[in-house]
Amino acid sequence: MPRASPLSRAAWGRPSLRAAVTTGVFLTTLWNMRCFLHPSEVSGQAPKQQEPLVVLVWEWPSKQVPNISGDVCQELYGVRGCWLTTQRQLLRRADVVVFPPAGLQHGRDGLPKEKPPGQHWLWVSLESPSNTKALAGWNQTFNWVMSYRRDSDIFMPYGKLVPNRSGTVHIPAVNIPAKTNLVSWVISNYHRSQKRAQVYKNLSRYLHVNIYGKANKKPLCKDCLLPTTSKSKFYLAFENSIHQDYITEKLWRNALLAGTVPVVLGPPRANYEQFVPPDSFIHVDDFGSLAELATFLKSINSSRYRQFFSWQRSFSVKLYTDWRERLCSICTAYPSLPHNRLYPDLESWFNT
Repeated sequence: MPRASPLSRAAWGRPSLRAAVTTGVFLTTLWNMRCFLHPSEVSGQAPKQQEPLVVLVWEWPSKQVPNISGDVCQELYGVRGCWLTTQRQLLRRADVVVFPPAGLQHGRDGLPKEKPPGQHWLWVSLESPSNTKALAGWNQTFNWVMSYRRDSDIFMPYGKLVPNRSGTVHIPAVNIPAKTNLVSWVISNYHRSQKRAQVYKNLSRYLHVNIYGKANKKPLCKDCLLPTTSKSKFYLAFENSIHQDYITEKLWRNALLAGTVPVVLGPPRANYEQFVPPDSFIHVDDFGSLAELATFLKSINSSRYRQFFSWQRSFSVKLYTDWRERLCSICTAYPSLPHNRLYPDLESWFNT
């Protein structure tokens, strides 16, 4: 990639000049990629691949913006011809513009003034409708939606089960970490009005729950969470709100990946079974009362307990934690997306 010519420290400090040079480097990279993907333009052969897809992230979905320089989609996730950028001056060159919920809170003043022909706008969110604001009035604005809902244009779950590479030749044994307590729960935002708070309060009348997290003034470091929850036989994978397909890291990371049995509170059991095997979790609604649930948890024998880990013989947990991986998947899905779609009322669709 050609390098920008050396600039004095004073000149580089000018915002306009810095933006111009950065844009020039990015466009040069795009051109180099274009030539790489289109050898026909140099050799006269028939084109085999399209130009790189430019995905402009209008506002990064998380607080910290990772390094997205270079061909990050190819280097990290094997997605070729996909370029992520946060440089708004490249709006007219972008094929897709991504808008997270935070980018809509300032109204239309925070969005581009115009939409170039052929460009598609994508709304992306991992939050539930209960925790999403500023959606009213966004009619005829977005072409696509990327979310945890399976009926999204681009389905973006918090995690999933992937088949083990060992196949059917060798069936690995289940891995159950040593247990030192019955039930644990990691909770940061505790509100009495939430259903999970009410269920916990009633359940705690019948058994002891080891509580960690900011809500109980026992925060866990990033590397401490899994070793802590893995010591419990059961984990309360209680969602902060109840919505279709809203199944978060509380199930995937805190419970399944840790090696404990999730006791879930969220959408109906049938919805969970569209993501994980029916014998891999316990649903609060499986019992007529919380007293019955507590009795089951306290009296389960070792043989029955091991059955909850049978899924490990065929599957492993895959977590989605890097927004770069999620955004690179836009390029993979792009050819099959409905290019004439326009959501008449985003809020109504999301709240359905």
